Amino acid sequence: MAVVREFTLPDLGEGLTEAQVVRWLVKIGDVVAVDQPVVEVETAKAMVEVPCPYGGVVTARFGEEGEELPVGAPLLTVAVGETAPTGGADAAPSTDRGEAAGAKANGEEGSGNVLVGYGTQAPAARRRRVRPQARESGHPAERAPAPTAVAVISPLVRRLARERGVDLTRVRGTGPDGLILRADVEEAALTALTAHAPRTAPVGQAARHAARPEAARPARRASGGRRVADGLRVPLRGVRGVVAEKLSRSRREIPDATCWVDADATELLAARRAMNASGGAKVSLLALLARICTAALAKYPELNATVDTEAQEIVRLPDVHLGFAAQTDRGLVVPVVRDASARNAVELSVEMARLTEAARAGKISPAELAGGTFTLNNYGVFGVDGSTPIINHPEAAMLGVGRIAPKPWVHEGELAVRHVVQLSFTFDHRVCDGGTAGGFLRYVADCVEQPAVLLRTV
Repeated sequence: MAVVREFTLPDLGEGLTEAQVVRWLVKIGDVVAVDQPVVEVETAKAMVEVPCPYGGVVTARFGEEGEELPVGAPLLTVAVGETAPTGGADAAPSTDRGEAAGAKANGEEGSGNVLVGYGTQAPAARRRRVRPQARESGHPAERAPAPTAVAVISPLVRRLARERGVDLTRVRGTGPDGLILRADVEEAALTALTAHAPRTAPVGQAARHAARPEAARPARRASGGRRVADGLRVPLRGVRGVVAEKLSRSRREIPDATCWVDADATELLAARRAMNASGGAKVSLLALLARICTAALAKYPELNATVDTEAQEIVRLPDVHLGFAAQTDRGLVVPVVRDASARNAVELSVEMARLTEAARAGKISPAELAGGTFTLNNYGVFGVDGSTPIINHPEAAMLGVGRIAPKPWVHEGELAVRHVVQLSFTFDHRVCDGGTAGGFLRYVADCVEQPAVLLRTV
């Protein structure tokens, strides 16, 4: 009968107490072997592949990519059974089997201990196959050193040394007890590069990159980036590239301006609670803000517009197609709710939830990301109060909403703790002046403070 074992984030050494999940290497349902890397994490000092001490079937994962976890927090659970793998390609030598056998005798179906370092136990982390070129060489100086001859416990550091052409036997470690760290390898690679660079080469970053031997160039990471002396270089491709171009064009073409105001959102939150307490489909806060936007655009239609630069004309659009910013694993996207002004709060909530789910699952269609006439950006979900958002080209305006937080506020002549939100409004100064923009934002704030104001536009 399978036993479920929980594997927690191990102590990664060097005084580190937390790490960020960069990339999962296994999925739920995958079969893993003992000491198989299951997740790539980033600490303040290095990128690390963490091996699992148990062999079996992955039943759960904890922590999303990009999430920071403390040491000791659950990483995954493994169903360990009689048919589960008990070792990887780098199986433990006979000198270590006694420890593993002792652990199994105590009910642990894994490699044993999760100790300081980048492995499930220090000796296992040091075990590495001898490279073919080292085995074939007949010169003692070129033979692979014994597993304990080099003070390295990180597979990442060894891989980095291979990529940069660094001989670890010649590197002096700066970590505890002479442990060789990632920074030591990078420094050794840079020193070797400088020593072999032509004297006539110009000084500078570009020259160092050009002089770098092919063997010392880092391999491309799964994310598409590559490590170089000055950091990680990530190509502007895919969603990131599209967003970069769109925002750059917005800044090049649109003379934008931003105004903002603080508003008491206590009554808006109360109204939402009352709506959701009545039964039926739930209404999200974002949907209520979207309904406020459509009412404000009905009052100030000049902001539902675009600028035809070739014809030198402002084009006021007849329908409101409301875009809203959504963060996904692939970057920022802006799904569009068609004919938003014809939908009530419940209908807006249902449609926005559908589009958000499709975007995060990677199933949203290009048509559902195009054709917006106005954008609502709720950056409050990131825990920030204010922002000056960049207009989603070719639109003419964007409403930004910060977090709603309890703050001291003068209410009905007395100081009270109220739920306050900062609203920011960025607009294309070609389509209107400050009076129109201020009027729009003030109307939005009034609706946030007194939701009954919306009844006048129903």
